[in-house]
Amino acid sequence: MGRALCISHLTSQTLFYTFAFLVLALSPVQSAGVTRHYKFNVRLENVTRLCKTRSIPTINGKFPGPKIVAREGDRIVVHVINHLKHNVTFHWHGVRQLQSQWADGPAYVTQCPIQSGHSYVYNFTITGQRGTLWWHAHLSWLRVHLYGPLIILPKQGAGYPFPQPYKEVPIMFGEWFNSDPEAVIMQALRTGGGPNISDAYTINGLPGPLYNCSAKDTFKLNVKPSRTYLLRLINAALNTELFFSIANHSFTVVETDASYVKPISSNTLLISPGQTINILLSTHQKTPNSSFLMAASPYTTTIGTFDNTTVAAILKYTAENLPVIKPTLPGFNDTAAATKFNTKLRSLASRSYPARVPTKVDRHFFFTVGLGTSPCPKNATCQGPNGTKFAASINNVSYVPPSIALLQAHYYRLLKGVFTVDFPGAPLIPFNYTGTPPNNTFVSHGTKVIKLRFNTSVELVMQDTSIQGVESHPLHLHGYNFFVVGQGFGNYDPNKDRARFNLIDPNERNTVSVPSGGWVAIRFLADNPGVWLMHCHLDVHLSWGLSMAWVVEDGPLPNQKLRPPPLDLPKC
Repeated sequence: MGRALCISHLTSQTLFYTFAFLVLALSPVQSAGVTRHYKFNVRLENVTRLCKTRSIPTINGKFPGPKIVAREGDRIVVHVINHLKHNVTFHWHGVRQLQSQWADGPAYVTQCPIQSGHSYVYNFTITGQRGTLWWHAHLSWLRVHLYGPLIILPKQGAGYPFPQPYKEVPIMFGEWFNSDPEAVIMQALRTGGGPNISDAYTINGLPGPLYNCSAKDTFKLNVKPSRTYLLRLINAALNTELFFSIANHSFTVVETDASYVKPISSNTLLISPGQTINILLSTHQKTPNSSFLMAASPYTTTIGTFDNTTVAAILKYTAENLPVIKPTLPGFNDTAAATKFNTKLRSLASRSYPARVPTKVDRHFFFTVGLGTSPCPKNATCQGPNGTKFAASINNVSYVPPSIALLQAHYYRLLKGVFTVDFPGAPLIPFNYTGTPPNNTFVSHGTKVIKLRFNTSVELVMQDTSIQGVESHPLHLHGYNFFVVGQGFGNYDPNKDRARFNLIDPNERNTVSVPSGGWVAIRFLADNPGVWLMHCHLDVHLSWGLSMAWVVEDGPLPNQKLRPPPLDLPKC
């Protein structure tokens, strides 16, 4: 399904850089950490939830998958063996992949998939990062089952910029389908309609006591009085942003997407798919006469159907069966609560952890982000709006995956027939983005990218549209962190909105939600050469084409250039 990639024509210059890269890989800076090895056997396992047993993809028979733990500066080596009938890839969400771009993992972007019966070794070093990240499959909807935490501890002796917690606990939110999610999305793409919704949300793979037949499938966190716990929250849900609260407890937000923030005291937070949030939970001074639910429920403004249920775990001070207190969560469409939380977040911006916000901008971009439609094929019946098929796009371009990996095509200069570099930097036809939608909602289709010179400073404004209804879109940028310098509602106005940008201590993230009926502005420095996907982390929108890619060219120095691909890179 691809083409042969000839590497026999390596020039003397390429050989020089290959030698330079080897020298760098063996340098003291690169070898300061330790190497941590993991083996991922991707295989089916029978798992029972909601009194229904299904054979689901797992890692080493476990759902969710194993926790990867490393320190800043460590090298991580993951040997993946694919025993499924499906192809698979893995993405190390939030890892910048400096000097290891081929390990990023999205299918047909940085690699071709690992085929059934084949294996591949992901090899990368954690450089300049510490905090909570995660890993997940990055092909079709396989990540609904294949995910796990990726915990990066500070360098030995570095510590946290907040009090050392008594204990650290990953809390992963997910979704559970009683049917096969691969069949769900395949049917939706075939008919053009919206996919069937999930049957439950989960916390650490368990639906909890608020669902039928699930009291025994409840995550329980046993705590001691007068202790501080670091909860590492990860939203691995497939299609849902979530409000989270703990009954009769407040907490302090100290980190988002593996970047420290100024401490925020709260009793409710919002976490979007792809995002991570670390909170400090201080328990009561005395053992209470009750237990407490830690609960999460959806936030959405979609006009379509969604899973409007609540998942819960139990916070317990004692082994006794005590009355359980429930928290009060915002309503599913409470945009005010979502905005109140998101706009509080600020980078720590300290001497040790500065906020390096680009103050000079080389290139400005304006992206419309939202849904649309595609015509129904001839002699077919489609279940999308007015007999069309649902689609999604950025600047009205709905992404079409290529037949070979974009990074391979870029590295070997095999661009023809793979991708073009004419992705529009602004809408070709401006309209009232959050007002009455245009009559023609058809999207265009293509594999288009934007090319950036190395070290270009970028400002990107992402604007929600009202086509098929306003909706929040969590956008994830691979290979980079960025700064959220501004956000608002309605149509973005550069003449007044840019003047209010926060260039001092904006929140640093790798995934940000475009507000429902609004806009968000980010800035980043393109200092990581390669091909980097940017996409909506609602997988239904990703399946409909809400993604694009940035091609960042090499810099002048050897460590600013894309390395040759691994010899065992999967073939298409």
